Amino acid sequence: MKKTNAARILDGLKIDYELREYEVNLTDLSAETVAQKIDLPAEQVFKTLVIRGDKTGVLLACIPGAAELDLKALATVSGNKKVELVALKEVLGITGYIRGGVSPLGCKKKFPVYLDETVLLWPFVAISAGIRGCQLMISPEGLTKAVHAHLCDICRF
Repeated sequence: MKKTNAARILDGLKIDYELREYEVNLTDLSAETVAQKIDLPAEQVFKTLVIRGDKTGVLLACIPGAAELDLKALATVSGNKKVELVALKEVLGITGYIRGGVSPLGCKKKFPVYLDETVLLWPFVAISAGIRGCQLMISPEGLTKAVHAHLCDICRF
């Protein structure tokens, strides 16, 4: 498998990770389906959502695969009055990633990353490697370090 930008960032930071590939089903890109394919509970597979705040602009939220984003909680911790999901047609242009392959690492620009606090419950979590069909297995500490070092401050909510 070709290394993704996210994997190259982790290599450069000397952060341990494992790549886990899976067969993509274009009719079901859900995190729950990805979790089944890589044999992990959906709570251990974190999806990255692209959000727009009314005051701060674009930010990323990493939440467990089976969870729904609490928009009010994210608005509060991010200093916004209101946040909303970015339209799917805008995701590629904003992040450089396609739907089903958005990673909190290696976006086109530096965006704040808000990480659900349940990430700390696991010895490792799965996040998108930046392409469909591949997940990065990484420790919560490694993920936090990578996001902080390469993008911007990370906040848990």
